[in-house]
Amino acid sequence: MRHRWGTKHTMQLFPRTLNYLPLVGAVLGTVGAGAAVFVFWYYFSPSNLQVGYRPEQPIAYSHRLHAGELGIDCRYCHSSVEQSHEAIIPPTQTCMGCHAVVKPDSPKLENLRKSWQEGTPVQWVRVHKIPDHAYFNHSIHVNSGVGCVSCHGRVDQMEVVSVQKPMSMGWCLDCHRDPGPNLVPPTQVTNLGWQPGDGDDELILDPATLHPPEYCSGCHR
Repeated sequence: MRHRWGTKHTMQLFPRTLNYLPLVGAVLGTVGAGAAVFVFWYYFSPSNLQVGYRPEQPIAYSHRLHAGELGIDCRYCHSSVEQSHEAIIPPTQTCMGCHAVVKPDSPKLENLRKSWQEGTPVQWVRVHKIPDHAYFNHSIHVNSGVGCVSCHGRVDQMEVVSVQKPMSMGWCLDCHRDPGPNLVPPTQVTNLGWQPGDGDDELILDPATLHPPEYCSGCHR
C-alpha cells in the first residue's frame, strides 16, 4: 500500500449534529427556567395558597347563624374595628353575655364554659393574617367606607369562615389605585348585603379625596 506523505487522515467519531447540543441545552434550559418561574408564580401565589383556607376552630361557631340569621352586627364581636388597626377576636365575656342564658348547657359550648370557669381565653385559630412586614389599619378602611365584604366576603352566609380574597400586595394595590368599586356608605360597612340604591348612597366618599398610598412606606413601615 502506498502512502502519500503530508496527507492527514482523520476519522469522524461523532455525528456533526452533536455540534448543536450546547445550543439545544441552552434553549431547553431557558424554557425550563421560564416554566419553573411561571409554575411558582401561579401556583404558589396567595390566590392559591391562601384563598379557601378554613381552619378548624375549638368551638363550632356559625357566622351564618349569628351574623346572618340573627343579624348580629360585626362590631358587636369585633368591637375595635372602628378605632384600632386590628379587629379583635371577641373575648369569652362577649360570648357569655348571650350564652349564659342562651343554650347554656349545649355540648357544643363545652370549651366556652371551660374558658369562662377557668379564666383562660378560647384558643381561636386566626383565619385572616397580614404578613408581619406589612401594616394594615382596619379603622382607616372602615371609616373610609370600605365594606367588610370587600375583604372578607359574605361572612353572613358562611357556616365556617374561610379566606375569600388573596390579600396580596398586588390585590391591595389594585384597590388603592381604584377604591371606588369597594366603597359603600360608612354607615353600611357591616351591611354585607348592601347594594347601590339600598339607601345612604349620597354618603359614599369621593374616591378622589381618599388618596390611599401607593408608595412602599404606606404599608411597609
